[in-house]
Amino acid sequence: MNTPAAEISHAAALLEAGRLVAFPTETVYGLGADAENPAAVASIYAAKGRPANHPVIVHLAPGADINYWACDIPEQAQQLIAAFWPGPLTLILKRAAQIPDAVSGGQDSIGLRCPSHPVAQALLSAFKAGKGGIAAPSANKFGHVSPTTAAHVREEFPEELAAGMIAAVLDGGQSEVGIESTILDLTRLATHGPVLLRPGHITAAQLAQVLGVWPASPDAAAPRASGTLDAHYAPQTPVVLVEATELENVLSQLQARGKQVALMSYQPHPAIRTAAWRQLPDEPVAYAHDLYAGLRELDHASADLIVVEALPQDSAWQGVNDRLRRAAFDSREVLQQMLAE
Repeated sequence: MNTPAAEISHAAALLEAGRLVAFPTETVYGLGADAENPAAVASIYAAKGRPANHPVIVHLAPGADINYWACDIPEQAQQLIAAFWPGPLTLILKRAAQIPDAVSGGQDSIGLRCPSHPVAQALLSAFKAGKGGIAAPSANKFGHVSPTTAAHVREEFPEELAAGMIAAVLDGGQSEVGIESTILDLTRLATHGPVLLRPGHITAAQLAQVLGVWPASPDAAAPRASGTLDAHYAPQTPVVLVEATELENVLSQLQARGKQVALMSYQPHPAIRTAAWRQLPDEPVAYAHDLYAGLRELDHASADLIVVEALPQDSAWQGVNDRLRRAAFDSREVLQQMLAE
């Protein structure tokens, strides 16, 4: 979808004036503000209802000088940038002294990425002549399902848009990737090596090909990063993961108790009857593309529960399994309560 140049220029001017602008990236839509304006960044937190200590990612134009934003940049960062930028990879680096800590939740680190979506790139190139950074978490209320279309953003923030708290929404069509960027911590290489804080479209295996080592799992002292809380990416309707072998039995028990169930699966289940059903592709990249739109659709089905067929556990599915695990956090108890009624 082509976005007029005048619309891009207007959005860049709004950002430079300290306003909020929602815009598309290849992963999900972001809610953007001038990363060097603490008051503007605070407006993101206010609009989303986001905890102040939860950092945001700073988006940079292609070819931007990351030395302005980060210090003590290791060689591994340059290797990953050459391999994956522009694209869905966020690097956690030591924050440069002059960059306000509003974007890092008070930490001495900063998350940086260069998106590949043409509208995002056009906006970043127009904003401060390509030398600025746009702080942009996903354009949704904190903890909710991330938006992958402009319509999702408008659905999420009707009051904020009406009041002018969010000044504009750029429409770039549906996000191609569909889940948030991979986040890799490079701030503790000497002691921990590279640490995968959040899996995504770029897999651990792809990172290992560039780095020569497999990234470690996060530890208790790892930097806080976007989208890594136990409960996240959740619709209003409770979500529960159920193994394929258990689906028919679980759904039959729920229906016997008068429960309305919405089902998301990647395999056909013709014998199962539900209030709503969304079949997603049986391939991880295509599944990720459709995941959030599917959750939003089922959330509108007025069901008591969204049942999601559990996915394969191999590494190719790590990103979507991560999102579903967080969306379904603590919901197993809801299922048990329903079955006990």
